[in-house]
Amino acid sequence: MSKLNSFFGGPPRAVDDSVLAELEEILFTADIGVKTASSLVEAARERVKRNELGSADRIKDMIRKEVERIVALPSPRSLEGGGPPHVVMVVGVNGSGKTTTIGKLAAKATSKGRKVVLAAGDTFRAAATEQLDVWAERAKAELVKGKEDSDPAAVIFDAVKRAKETGADLVIADTAGRLHTKASLMEELKKVRRVIDKALPGAPHEVLLVLDSTNGQNAIAQAKQFHDAVGVTSIALTKLDGTAKGGVIIGICDELKLPVTWVGVGEKVADLRPFDPREFVAALFD
Repeated sequence: MSKLNSFFGGPPRAVDDSVLAELEEILFTADIGVKTASSLVEAARERVKRNELGSADRIKDMIRKEVERIVALPSPRSLEGGGPPHVVMVVGVNGSGKTTTIGKLAAKATSKGRKVVLAAGDTFRAAATEQLDVWAERAKAELVKGKEDSDPAAVIFDAVKRAKETGADLVIADTAGRLHTKASLMEELKKVRRVIDKALPGAPHEVLLVLDSTNGQNAIAQAKQFHDAVGVTSIALTKLDGTAKGGVIIGICDELKLPVTWVGVGEKVADLRPFDPREFVAALFD
């Protein structure tokens, strides 16, 4: 995105084919995805034909408005509204910051006086349960876990049951991020989703996909796979410490029409923030 700002920050120049070609090249090398880049360039080309864009500055305004329109999707209420308990199924590949995001969400909820149960459903990775244990203690949430390699769906079923028995407000369920093949991971997640519905009809009320923003266009491909398998309702984008990798949000919102509800910009609980489309666009273009 910094290349885009440099492109607009140069001396004033009239918009011609060479300017549009340069714009196209910059957008294609950004992380926003080919489809989104193509549609932005096409929109600029159409307006040039209608003499609506006399200078490169006008293109910047146009792209800014388009990007704001793309990312400002209606966002569902996060961590509340279903149940009780409100059940959040959290999915994502290992290394995306999934377990840390769950811990931060739990801490946010308990700080508001809500009773939280965490489900250690990533039973294939021992470190995931240990990490969640630390977060549960820190957030003063209850952790339901099984033995290593036990059935993830059974652990999450027990967690939902426990939450109902104790009158908890919120269940946040961790899930596996890696099995031996991609197909078996997705089948496992579909099974978990079905079992959650058995434990509490209508749940999960939220399927939150955690994505690592530094993965660029690969994050868009991941989002498609998870959405096809389990019907993602919103996204938490992690490791967004700078705006250089923020372009991936634009592609995901445009191609999948999935809203971003949370962004992680650091290690502290306060560094997991609700996504604000206007603030995001200002950070990209100003």
